[in-house]
Amino acid sequence: MALDTATATPRVFSFLSWLVLREPGWKSWLAAMLLAGVVGGLLSPRAAATEPDGAASAHTPAALAELLENPEARQALIDQLRAHAPGEPAGQPGQPVSDSEAEASPTSRMTARVQGFLSGLAQDLVQASADVRSMARGEATGIGVDRAASMLLYLAAVMAATVAVYVLLRLAASRAYARIDRWVAANHAAAQAGAPLSMYILYRRAGAILGALVIDIGIVLLAALVGYGVAAAAGPGPGQIAPAGAIFLRAFLAVEITKVLVRTVFSTRYPYLRLLPMSDQQAHYWNGWLVRIVAVAGYSTMLVAPVASAALSPAIGRLLGLVIMVAVYGYAVRVIWRNRNSLRERLDRHAAQSPLGSRLRFVSRIWHILGIGYFTVLLVASQVDPANALPFMVKATLQTVLAIGVGALLGLVINTLLSRPLRVSDELRRRLPLLEARLNSYVPAVLKVVGWTLRIAVVLVVLDAWRAFNLSAWIASDAGAAAIGLAVNLVIVLLFAALAWTIVASIIEHRLSIREGAAMPTAREKTLLSLLRNAALIVIVTMTIMVVLSQIGIDVAPLIAGAGVVGLAIGFGAQKLVQDIITGVFIQLENGMNENDVVEVAGVFGTVEKITIRSVGIRTLDGGYHLVPFSSVDVVANHSKDFSYHLGEYTIAHRENVDEAMQQLRNAFAELMTDEAVAPDILGDIAIPGVTSLSEKGVTIRVLIKTRPGMQWAVQRAYNRLVKQHFDAAGIELPYPHTVLYFGRDKNGAAPPANITLHRPLASAEG
Repeated sequence: MALDTATATPRVFSFLSWLVLREPGWKSWLAAMLLAGVVGGLLSPRAAATEPDGAASAHTPAALAELLENPEARQALIDQLRAHAPGEPAGQPGQPVSDSEAEASPTSRMTARVQGFLSGLAQDLVQASADVRSMARGEATGIGVDRAASMLLYLAAVMAATVAVYVLLRLAASRAYARIDRWVAANHAAAQAGAPLSMYILYRRAGAILGALVIDIGIVLLAALVGYGVAAAAGPGPGQIAPAGAIFLRAFLAVEITKVLVRTVFSTRYPYLRLLPMSDQQAHYWNGWLVRIVAVAGYSTMLVAPVASAALSPAIGRLLGLVIMVAVYGYAVRVIWRNRNSLRERLDRHAAQSPLGSRLRFVSRIWHILGIGYFTVLLVASQVDPANALPFMVKATLQTVLAIGVGALLGLVINTLLSRPLRVSDELRRRLPLLEARLNSYVPAVLKVVGWTLRIAVVLVVLDAWRAFNLSAWIASDAGAAAIGLAVNLVIVLLFAALAWTIVASIIEHRLSIREGAAMPTAREKTLLSLLRNAALIVIVTMTIMVVLSQIGIDVAPLIAGAGVVGLAIGFGAQKLVQDIITGVFIQLENGMNENDVVEVAGVFGTVEKITIRSVGIRTLDGGYHLVPFSSVDVVANHSKDFSYHLGEYTIAHRENVDEAMQQLRNAFAELMTDEAVAPDILGDIAIPGVTSLSEKGVTIRVLIKTRPGMQWAVQRAYNRLVKQHFDAAGIELPYPHTVLYFGRDKNGAAPPANITLHRPLASAEG
């Protein structure tokens, strides 16, 4: 299958020309090299033979210069590129993203990129097969045999000098690494022996690891500097380096610095400089595996593929890079899958001894999925942007590790700080003793909110590292600023609501609590303060919900109107309930009754056991519990309000002396005042207003004794007992019931005789 050069060549030429115009700072040497190759191919006899007459002359260097100098021609060239390359993958480095693509959905963009990659791969296969056939026929491809040989010799010289210097510097620095390792080992032994300042020793070890890392990176930079000098000395001009040398130096820096980071983590030869705790065998295994992958993947995408593209053809170079990366990907997946269970067991053992056990166990179950996904991203990046694939992976990996590490450290610090009980000042604790306990009760909720906030932030940073989410652009955008402002406003609203509720509840609970040396809260205070606390809670929660809804963009006006309509409907449908509540509120405000008061309400006499905003519960003397709604209460008779009276009315016979009877009542009261059980409950002297009535039963005398609230019945019982004793001793008769008999009269006015016989008592035998 032959490639249509007449169609493909102008498209490639247009693309590279547009690339030079749009990206003047994008590795101009590489663009110039590729453009020169294309122009050389266009000027070759094979290309001229396949084009129409006059087409070859249109692509001469002079025509290209005129095209680049003319603004209208440049714009036409850009338009031609956009019109002729609809299937190319969008979003690659150096290629613009059209407005239509930017507005497309993620699925459409992904589909377009996949189609572009497959189309490019098919074109590369066709072009590579054509190039191989051309080379088999002895035709020139790429930059030609002579220039390719010269480039390879130049590249070999630069590589040899750089690698030799790097190896020598590594050998020289091995002594420094050994001394640092022994120094850390000595500090470690001192720490195990129980020496003080163990945290300081830990810091010194971290400093030693960082110092070894700096030395290792310095060796790489020095070797690259020597290689640059050799490349410049053997370059095409004074102080200039050829593109091949620049390609190698860039690949060397990227790959070797990545290997330095891997060696810092595992440190096979110096165990005390190892960042992760593991055995030497495990460190050798994982270090060797990762170093091989980094070296093969990095040098293949950043060195082998570009050199092959320049020496042979771009299509062959891209296919070679793809084949190498697919092999690396298969090797990495095989190693990960083979070690998934063994590494999971080791992570589970560490989780059993770590405070982060749950997180380690979670990682142990998905680590192989994360590893396969990591190398999948590496494979895709190596094909989308081969020159920047390894630097991108290193940067994304470091940003991910740093984000997770900083998030874990911040979470640990916050947990450590908030795990300590919060303390308030002594003055504030004296005024509000329950405030400190309430503040400490908020700590678990705060820890959860902070933990989830940190997790979300870490996830966003990680997604930004892998270019799945542009965090900086989102923060700078209107949507990001609005989201951050909304989050801040919500936090402020919730903090104010929590602060208001904390202050109100602390003050109320402080008054309701039983404290040593303080007055007991009265039943009225308990009832009113409990109602006030519930009302405050309802108001704060309602206002907070309304403000939060308004902050997130929901119009609360219809909600308020709807709530008013619903409240009105409920008011009409539950008039009794509304009456209960209103009456109960006013009874409490007027202090009509409280818990433990003896009252008579709606015909029910007993002790108040419970008062709510709607009803009152009364326990009668027979043990019955009566729940009386306030709407049924017309009159409240409180027998335990401020003070009470024992109101006694004592009836004596008509023949008795009233003054003597009143004196006996005073004598009984005087004896009552000597009773230690009831005397403290009497608040004053006895009051005897006098005779209140003369009836057929006798003469009634009223007595008033002032007592403490609710003690009138106890005083009544004790006083009645003494009155009976004093009346009996004085011979004062308490009247019995009297019956009047009427015998009637005849018509003449004579009454029939009453046959009454008097019987004398029989004399005793002695009498």
